[in-house]
Amino acid sequence: MENKAQEDEHIAWLEKLKNKYDNSGLDTNTFLEGLYWAKPINYWDYIEVDTLLSLQKPRTVLPDESVFIMYHQVNELLFKMILHEIGQIASEKDLSAEFFSDRLNRISRYFDVLTSSFSIMKDGMTREQYLKFRTTLTPASGFQSGQYRMIEICSTDLHNLIDARFKEKLPRISSWEEKVDHLYWQAAGKNYETGKKTPTLRIFEERYRRKFIALAEEFEHKNIWRRFLSLPDAVQKDEALKKAMRHFDRTVNITWVMAHYNSARHYLEADGEPKEATGGSDWKKYMHPKYQRRIFFPGVWTSDELANWGCDQPE
Repeated sequence: MENKAQEDEHIAWLEKLKNKYDNSGLDTNTFLEGLYWAKPINYWDYIEVDTLLSLQKPRTVLPDESVFIMYHQVNELLFKMILHEIGQIASEKDLSAEFFSDRLNRISRYFDVLTSSFSIMKDGMTREQYLKFRTTLTPASGFQSGQYRMIEICSTDLHNLIDARFKEKLPRISSWEEKVDHLYWQAAGKNYETGKKTPTLRIFEERYRRKFIALAEEFEHKNIWRRFLSLPDAVQKDEALKKAMRHFDRTVNITWVMAHYNSARHYLEADGEPKEATGGSDWKKYMHPKYQRRIFFPGVWTSDELANWGCDQPE
């Protein structure tokens, strides 16, 4: 009886496969033959473990440089996971509060991991080794993470990312180029009086500027903030969704930023003589949330919360 049930199940699956490939205009037998010849999958090939473990290429003989490299590679993988979730929010046709909240909470969990992982940067390397191998990295900087900038661009209107000094002066109806030229992270490598850019910023823009402009245009009406505003009022008032929006905004723009800030302070201020970041920026004013006031979703915060954004964080 059991053999007959298994045989019926096999036949049912073969029929489903035939229907699938027939509907696609493909030959079922070809795929079945390919399945016969295919090798069984294993963990190390599926995850590409050997490739991953070969991607660390230190520039010095200092052991902790490998920790530094692997830590940032893990960050970039998490950034890719975040962009994957943002893509689901942007492309979902029947966006519900439940779907929206679930994806936002996934992203927040990834940023929670990123936040807690700064203990690896702060306590997982000796300061002496870091200050030695960092001299070989100039003008490279974590500032140059293209994926992180993409997360910001896909999360909110580009106007919300403009340097706080220029946000009120720059008209909302400005070209994409003008807006990109005044994004907050420009302050890490640009003298606004002379227009001169550091090598870190100049090289970064050569690599990503066109891509950022194209992405901003693509996500103008489907970034996270715009997708939220496109929902009916009743859905926007959903408590779980509103909580998820607030948690995501604060986690990314205050909690994670402050973890980065405190890690930088540990290495660059410990001896009482503040050092420049590898990109040459005034890292305190560039990183601390109360100066740049990065806020993705201004409409979910009270006027007092907006006015005091980041002011509860120590310098």
